[in-house]
This record gives sequence, structure tokens and C-alpha cells, in this order.
Amino acid sequence: MRRIFLSLLTTVIFAGATFAHNAPVEKSDSTKIPFSVKALAFRGMFLDNNTHFNKFQPFHPAGVHMGLEFPSLQQRPWQEYLGNPTIGVGLSWLDFSHEMVGMSIAAYPYILLDAIDTDFLNVRFKFAAGLGYVTEHWYTQEDTNPDHYYEPTVNTIFGCPINVYLNAGINMNFPITDYLSLGGEFGYYHMSNGRTNMPNIGMNVLYGSVGVTATFNSEVKKKPVQFPDLPYGWALNITGAAGAQKAAIADPNKFLISSLHIGPVYHVNNWYEVGLGLDVFYNGGITKNTDRNLYCDGDFAEDTDDDGENDKFFDCTTCGSEKDKDYGFAQKVRAGISLNNEFKFGAVTAIVDWGVYFYNPSRNIYYNYHRDNYGTVVPKRPLLYSSPHGAGSEEACHYIRFGLKYRVWDNLYLHASAKTHLHICEFVEFGLGYQIPFLKKPNRSEGKSIVFHHRKNWWVE
Repeated sequence: MRRIFLSLLTTVIFAGATFAHNAPVEKSDSTKIPFSVKALAFRGMFLDNNTHFNKFQPFHPAGVHMGLEFPSLQQRPWQEYLGNPTIGVGLSWLDFSHEMVGMSIAAYPYILLDAIDTDFLNVRFKFAAGLGYVTEHWYTQEDTNPDHYYEPTVNTIFGCPINVYLNAGINMNFPITDYLSLGGEFGYYHMSNGRTNMPNIGMNVLYGSVGVTATFNSEVKKKPVQFPDLPYGWALNITGAAGAQKAAIADPNKFLISSLHIGPVYHVNNWYEVGLGLDVFYNGGITKNTDRNLYCDGDFAEDTDDDGENDKFFDCTTCGSEKDKDYGFAQKVRAGISLNNEFKFGAVTAIVDWGVYFYNPSRNIYYNYHRDNYGTVVPKRPLLYSSPHGAGSEEACHYIRFGLKYRVWDNLYLHASAKTHLHICEFVEFGLGYQIPFLKKPNRSEGKSIVFHHRKNWWVE
């Protein structure tokens, strides 16, 4: 890894220095586009502390981040509204420092939002989302027996080669010249398959990095265009989505998942919307998840190893008829009320929703390890309860949804999101949605409020 990074670093420095030496003095060529190339070496630590990671200890992920960045020239409304952010495309090589876990290559677009911008220091918030390919996963191992799930000889972190890559961090640059700067980044990244395959433990890493950035055509300055504020205040979002997931390693079947979201949003400003929504979820595999010992009235097995850990697990060999019970449609449906947050980047909108279930029959299907709290049989839990496995559990009474929307025509948009319980992903979905917005002020020509359409150049009048 050191050799790879040193080669990239040398290339970036040489390119930046060469360009600086040969840079034109005049700023006459307006066709040029300013851009930057960066190389960062990083090292991280796992945030997960469980049997899946402890069996590989000690190891620390390391790698190289490469980026191609294009600064905003304030030629679009969303660029002005967000303070002229920088858009980039990244490529990361990740070494997980263990032969059983392997390596990964991730590709992703990202955005940098200015927090501090001076002649001596530039600090920006980074948000990225893409895909990552891993070289080692459950089905590349010789031992894929589901009964050996916790054995130290199998990789239970990744269940398939293609995984979602999410990254958030703080990026810093210290300019040396107009064309070259030193910098670094610290942040967090996550990789998992969104439960499209099992297992889906995934990986959460906190990292720090250092590197260099070379900037080209920095002398190009285009006159920014001023755009008026968006004229609308409220809108109604309607979104439908679906997908498929596995419920257990031992079960080869995939089950349908789907959702419907309806809710009003208020446009706080030109880039942020907040609102409340009604969510209805269907998970065809929620009653088939044998990995979490659902609907299984068995006994605890004894801890037989000598590792000093209390490794009690649920023994399903004593299960009765409940294991094969066929639960109906109503037990596979959940409904909740959510607080919706939408961040607009032109045709792209990022969504972060947090909700609480008001209809959740599956809470009574999950076996609770805390017998003292709920009894020895599957109990009737209240709607709001404290999960024995924490907030990041499928047994939690709340949920989070992260996603993206892309406006393809008028107010019609494509939708992709992941529904999670904190850091535990339940499923990934794809769908369509429509936003019905309304003018904040009366139309000047008609004297009344009308439907606002994003695709119309309303600012040109």
C-alpha cells in the first residue's frame, strides 16, 4: 500500500508543480474548466465490537483515496443556494489487513460543502455514496455451513461481492501555492449489502488520512449568476418502492419488500425541506429470519468454551410448532410516523427520515432474551419499548431511512433508499415518487396560487 500511495503522491505533486511552472499569466481562455486531483493515504479502526470482528483481531483497515474534483462556478441555482460546493468522483482501495476479509475497491460521487474558507485553511464537510467490490466474502470461503456462523474460520462480515459504500467526513486543505496544497481528512465509512444477501454484518470504520491535492486551471473565474428564491412553500410527497432480500443464510429464497410514503413538507429555504410522513412497510421475510431466532420457543444452551466470554446462544433444537408457523400478511406489515428531512442539490435530493412505529405486530414475534422483563414465552410488548439488543436492532420501536431522489421529469423522481434500525439495515428499496408543490406567493399574471413545476425556468420572466 505504501508503494502505491507514494507512486500516486509523486504523480500528483509532479503534475501540480509542472502546471504551476507552465501556468499562463493571462486569464483569457474561458473554455477551461478548473479541477483538482488528490491522493490520500488513510488508516482506520473498526467501530464494531462483536464476535464477527473479534475473531480477526488485531487488524486495522488501511488504503488509498483518490479524487477528481470540480469546484462550483455558481452557474446553477442549487450551487448558489449551497454556497458553491465542490463536486467530486472518488476511487478508494481498501485493505482490511486480514486474508480472510480481503480487500475492496469502492467508486463513488461525493460533495464537499464549505465550512471555513480562507487563504490559509479550507475546511469542508464531505458526503459520499457509491458501490464497493470486496474480494472475500461468505461464499468465497470453503466452509459455508450455517451452523458454523460464529466459527473463526469463516467470513461473516460480507455476504456478497457488491456492497453499498457510504462515507461522511471533514476534509481539510492547507494551500502551499495556487496549484498545490497539503491536507487530510477524518471521517467514517460503512459497507454492507443492504441485506440483499446474507450474512450482512457489514463494516463501520473510523479513519484518518493525509495527502496532497493538485489544482489545474485555478485562474479561471466565471462571473456568477444570481438566482431568485424558490417561490413555493409547501409540497406533498408520494413515494412507492420495492425490492427483495434474504432472511437467513440457510434459506436460499428471497422475499418481497415494499413501502409507501405520503407526507407534506415545508420548504424552509432553497436547499432544505422538513415535514411529517406516514410510512407503511411490507417485509415478506420478517417472520422467516431464523438468524435472529424468531418465533422460536426454545431453551438457552450452555456456554461450553473457555474464552471467558458469556456466549449464551439460543438453542433451536427444542423449538416447537411455532418455528414452522405460517404468519399472515398482517404480521409482515409495519406502519409508522416519520420526521422527514430533505436536502436539495438541483435534480438530486438526499433524504434522512426518522420514524416511530404505531403498528408493529412483528414485535411480538421476536423472542426476547431478557426473560426477566417479558417472561419465558413470547410476550405482548407495548408499542414503545426498550429493545434488549439496543437501538440498532430489528426489535427497535423506531426506524431510520437514508436515501436519494433524482428528478427525471417535471416533479417525477426516482427513489433509492435503505431502511435501517440505527446502524442495522433491514432492506434496500427502489421506486418512483411524485412531489406536488404549491406557490408561496400569488402568481403575478393570474393573481392566484398555482402548482409549481421544477423543470420550468420560472426564474426567467
